[in-house]
Amino acid sequence: MSTDHFDILHEDILEHYKDKRCYSQSLQASMNTSEFLNIEVTTELAWHSLFIRHLLKVPSKESLKNFKPDFKILNCPSFFSDPDRHGCISKTTITISFEKKLVLICGTGYAGENKKSVFTLLNFLLPQKSTMPMHCSANHAISNENDVALFFGLSGTGKTTLSADPERVLIGDDEHGWSDTGVFNIEGGCYAKTINLSYEEEPQIFSTTEKFSTVIENMNYDPSDRSLKFSDSSITENMRCAYPISYIKNSSKSGYGGVPKNIILLTCDAFGVLPPVARLTAAEAVFYFLSGFTSKVAGTEEGIKEPVPTFSTCFGAPFMPLKPEVYGQLLWSKIQKTEPNCWLLNTGWSGGSYGEGRRISIELTRKILKFILSNKTEFQTRIDQFFNFCVPIEIDGIPNNLLTPRLNWANTSDYDQSATTLKEMFVSNFKQFATINEKVDSVYNRLKND
Repeated sequence: MSTDHFDILHEDILEHYKDKRCYSQSLQASMNTSEFLNIEVTTELAWHSLFIRHLLKVPSKESLKNFKPDFKILNCPSFFSDPDRHGCISKTTITISFEKKLVLICGTGYAGENKKSVFTLLNFLLPQKSTMPMHCSANHAISNENDVALFFGLSGTGKTTLSADPERVLIGDDEHGWSDTGVFNIEGGCYAKTINLSYEEEPQIFSTTEKFSTVIENMNYDPSDRSLKFSDSSITENMRCAYPISYIKNSSKSGYGGVPKNIILLTCDAFGVLPPVARLTAAEAVFYFLSGFTSKVAGTEEGIKEPVPTFSTCFGAPFMPLKPEVYGQLLWSKIQKTEPNCWLLNTGWSGGSYGEGRRISIELTRKILKFILSNKTEFQTRIDQFFNFCVPIEIDGIPNNLLTPRLNWANTSDYDQSATTLKEMFVSNFKQFATINEKVDSVYNRLKND
């Protein structure tokens, strides 16, 4: 969008706002222990204002006395942009001017755009400080804040569910930074999917839907008692709840932890060929980070009714304004300096592709995660014949055929064909990064030449 078109859009939104009640919040996005990005958020909808109050951080009374916004967000869902007049591509527009320190959002009532625009800002600004912005959740051991685990992943892969562990301290569930001193939460709240949410499988997240001021989005309810209908997706499958992070037991009050001991790249494989877990080298971790493979599942985007394989660079391509190589090199340097354990954790299908196999249960995934977080240094592995990474041979409580997906298919030749197809998709997608780093390139070349 040209600067002239941006100015026209801004003027038109302000004109549309005339004589309307609006709501303004002075909030902060954390950058590190001593710095914050001051954000002034003006919204047309009261519940949007409450939402962003949960998702960002409320400044102290002392900070508010001299509050000066570094950026302003103007959100007007009832105004629709005009592609001809505003030089955009649809009636919905989210646009940022770094020159004017201004974000304009119009034509959408989806509350998530408020927080994702802030994340996009920091994805541009933090690398300038050699700090890595990350679309991930994070937690640490109860007795050791230096035992930090990062969970990278797209919506629907399990970031929020797996990081909200009652046996660990939740640092944050979606957006973080990694500086020289450790990991910090950018936000002050959580934004969880609620479709088919149950107390039995996710008690902590479920309990937030019954707490004061939690924002419930896109959900139907019973008018007689206002009880929520968690299985009713007639509005959309992208049903959500937003709440302060303090609503999760064992959540961190500081929002900080040490440098990561484990980096977990989450994926939801609808092909049913990836093992549920694999140990990655540093080069493999950067390769799969840049690939950002998963399957978009119901509840992540409008129109998605069944899993669709996709690659989203750095597990958050729409919010990464710099070249992917910038974030890949940052991750490489961080891993080289701190030497964390790196893992691929698959929460998708096994025993067949979507429609034939079954999705790996949360119960089994949590057992695998417990193995990962135990920080065992010695265990037997096999080399995957298609992807070359190391796969544990045995994990307590996990069926051996699940760890070797090929044995879990009724027809092994069908597995081989699907695995070959997925490997070719990785190779084709990674062509755009084929000169990022000699060791990372070797992972790509090995897959390409096998």
